[in-house]
Amino acid sequence: MLQSLQSCFRIPELKRRIFWTMGLLVVYRLGGHIPTPGVSGEALSAWLNQSGGGTLFGLYDLFVGGNFSKATIFALGIMPYISASIILQLFGSVIPYFERLQKEGEEGRKRITQYTRYGTVLLSIVQAAGIALFLENLGGQVPGLLTSHGMTFRLLCILTMTAGTIFVMWLGEMITERGIGNGISLVIFIGIVARTPIEIVNTLKMLKTGSINPFLLIFLCAFMLVVTAVVVAFTQAQRKIPVQYAKRIMGRKMYGGHTTHLPLRVTAAGVIPIIFAQSIIIFPSTLASFFPNSDVMQTVQQLFGPSSVAYNVFYAALIVFFTYFYTAIVVNPVDMAENMKKVGGFVPGVQPGKHTAEYIDRILLRITLPGAIFLALIAVIPDLLMRSANVPFYFGGTSLLIVVGVALDTLQQVESHLLMRHYDGFMKKGKLKARRF
Repeated sequence: MLQSLQSCFRIPELKRRIFWTMGLLVVYRLGGHIPTPGVSGEALSAWLNQSGGGTLFGLYDLFVGGNFSKATIFALGIMPYISASIILQLFGSVIPYFERLQKEGEEGRKRITQYTRYGTVLLSIVQAAGIALFLENLGGQVPGLLTSHGMTFRLLCILTMTAGTIFVMWLGEMITERGIGNGISLVIFIGIVARTPIEIVNTLKMLKTGSINPFLLIFLCAFMLVVTAVVVAFTQAQRKIPVQYAKRIMGRKMYGGHTTHLPLRVTAAGVIPIIFAQSIIIFPSTLASFFPNSDVMQTVQQLFGPSSVAYNVFYAALIVFFTYFYTAIVVNPVDMAENMKKVGGFVPGVQPGKHTAEYIDRILLRITLPGAIFLALIAVIPDLLMRSANVPFYFGGTSLLIVVGVALDTLQQVESHLLMRHYDGFMKKGKLKARRF
């Protein structure tokens, strides 16, 4: 491992990309300490800690690295860009124009990227306006939250947060272009990981004061290692469908005649099902937080509290549903079968075209079930265990899947740079391969 790390800095291009990435991520973290004019980050953070941990605000704050709770210029983070990307991806499944763009290669991708940027600006303006109105209404309940009011504050809030999102989007694109890649994912990754030192310090303080049992802490550390290993295994798991290419003679050369495979990921939907499910399941708690004196809303909040049985059952069911839903959007068996047929490929024993599409669809339905159950378990079980143990940090669910997925992708990109220049990679002895499911 140490030798591989040294090899990273022997390659000038890779070294430059690593330093570019680190520098841009530092800029992102520094921007997370610049407050939005007219808002007190301390007052907002105190209110969120008191009532917003299990609401949409707490979920949103997780993805933006704590910038929302501190009311910084990056309060919206990269989430408008992620939302715009998901919307355009959905458009590609239902609107013929965007479907054609997805099939036009590099030129189509450039157009989709440009539309994504426009959508990011529009969503940023709408979300920033909503936050400005929310802060104004909250200012009457939380003393010292706002130092200004009215249209001036709203326009300043919209301009500041929208500009912050555009700058974060630019940072992500620069990391992708000049850094080691996965710029947008790394921005979310660093926001989640940035909380780790504070959580470690809080855990050590609890251990020192006797608030947490040392044997329980050792058990939790071992449990976290096992869960992380399982997440890595499922993230890499694939079902490989054998594909045979027919021999073709073009001029004096013969093409095809070889066998390869079509990989289908067990967790093709990634972390999106958990995000969708969380957004829906915590909406009642978010709504109840605006009506603290209503008995009905407080009953709803208790029913959909994270410790209730109804909450966890409904949460797991939503994850399974959205896993199938989003997998059906991102994986199109008909397109796969048609593309294979165009280049002379076929699955042994299956007729090309419609029958191949049906075969792929059947396999996809079967392997999606264990992937959906895995996502539900990884979102529910660690959360229940951490809450019952009363530990001062969160582990599992969305954050764990994002951290593991981005870490694996980044490691593989660095690995490809090393192997391309005849250096030993990070996984020389125990090559991390995609597991066959």
